[in-house]
Amino acid sequence: MGANTTLLITIRMEAALHEPMYYLLSLLSVLDIVLCLTVIPKVLAIFWFDLRSIGFSSCFLQMFIMNSFLTMESCTFMVMAYDRYVAICHPLRYPSIITDKFVIRAAIFVVTRNGLFTMPVPILSSRLRYCAENIIKNCICTNMSISKLSCDNITLNQLYQFVMGWTLLGSDLILIFLSYSFILKTVQRIKAEGAMAKALSTCGSHFILILFFSTVLLVLVITNLARKKIPPDVPILLNVLHHLIPPALNPIVYGVRTKEIKQGIQKLMRKL
Repeated sequence: MGANTTLLITIRMEAALHEPMYYLLSLLSVLDIVLCLTVIPKVLAIFWFDLRSIGFSSCFLQMFIMNSFLTMESCTFMVMAYDRYVAICHPLRYPSIITDKFVIRAAIFVVTRNGLFTMPVPILSSRLRYCAENIIKNCICTNMSISKLSCDNITLNQLYQFVMGWTLLGSDLILIFLSYSFILKTVQRIKAEGAMAKALSTCGSHFILILFFSTVLLVLVITNLARKKIPPDVPILLNVLHHLIPPALNPIVYGVRTKEIKQGIQKLMRKL
């Protein structure tokens, strides 16, 4: 929370950082902050104060925000990968393609696409008939954890969650891989001294972070599918870590490793 807030304040106060790339970083930080505020306070309340109860409306709201904002984060990674693709593969066209209007349109697309596609998830869960126990075997209101409490057929819920997840996250991941493969091909042709190392250093750290985000999500899906063979605490732990580690790493990898942002943070600290 501290790192993402510092990044947002730095980008807001430094005129030199009022550029499309840094606006995209701001969007990523906002998504991370909302995800943390949606999940972590309740998790801490459970562990610290044993406050385990949650209302149905609050649970469905948490479910919607988690589903929509996680896919929004994936989509933002995809837009940022495209930004790096244009910057490295078409540097002369970068100022005319990646503009403030492009960022606004990208932000609207990120929010609209993922908000609309994930809206049916809590709606489908709220329409189920709950007549069994009301104890969720999780510390987060996930769709599957809630649906399993229902006496109704939850095939539609499971199918929609599966199709939605792989459609949104899968398409983002494919486009990200394509962007970085084109970047790698272009970088191999760069002959200027140090240019290749600089490009690989920047894009490499970004790609590793995106790969980590996707890998944790994939492991989480696999552990949920193989619940009978895996201790029940494992998927719960992975669920919490998936909402905690990426927001902690994003401002470091994307922010502090960027020279201009590092200088902006130093100026901000001197003013304080």
